[in-house]
Amino acid sequence: MTQKADTKFRREADRGSHEYELACEVLDAGKVCHVGFTLDGQPYVLPMAYGRLDDQLLLHGSVASRVMKALASGVPCCVTVTHFDGLVYARSTFSSSMNYRCTMVFGTAREITDLNEKRPAIQALVDHLMPGRRVDLRMSTPKELNATSVLAIPIETFSTKCRTGPPKDKKSDLDAKVWAGVVPLELTAGEPIDAPDILPGVEPPDYL
Repeated sequence: MTQKADTKFRREADRGSHEYELACEVLDAGKVCHVGFTLDGQPYVLPMAYGRLDDQLLLHGSVASRVMKALASGVPCCVTVTHFDGLVYARSTFSSSMNYRCTMVFGTAREITDLNEKRPAIQALVDHLMPGRRVDLRMSTPKELNATSVLAIPIETFSTKCRTGPPKDKKSDLDAKVWAGVVPLELTAGEPIDAPDILPGVEPPDYL
């Protein structure tokens, strides 16, 4: 019997949550996750694109990928999505921190092989990574679908931890004449760059 991951909060428990809606909110706001697993005694943590379809976290890659094969075999894994929202400058090094949102999903992956399930899963990935884009693209061919491995991890065992707000300095440090506060950080999109072989007259779509 597989041991269930321990999701109990032992430090800063007030920042932790097991609320499903909050976990999905953190997952839906990201584009890149880090997948941790152990293979032949060697730990690995790999960055991957992901998506969500209802209560399943979706990963995709080449059918020839060693990582996808390992995860599809039932190796326990941990998928982590983290947002770095700000640097928290306190009046001491010890009290300085960062604002963040982080969700960890624990479990084992299931390979999606049925094309009737695989196609909407890939569509969900595209909709998550490139919202609005799918309506402009042709459908994936059976050959392309067969060359792509799609894995589903149930969002059942998970934990979320967040920090927000200003620094929490010790009372003895409040008289220090040094700036304290938060420097917000966010990921923003830049101006689209045309492909060198784009057809004349094709303008960037509004959804970019």
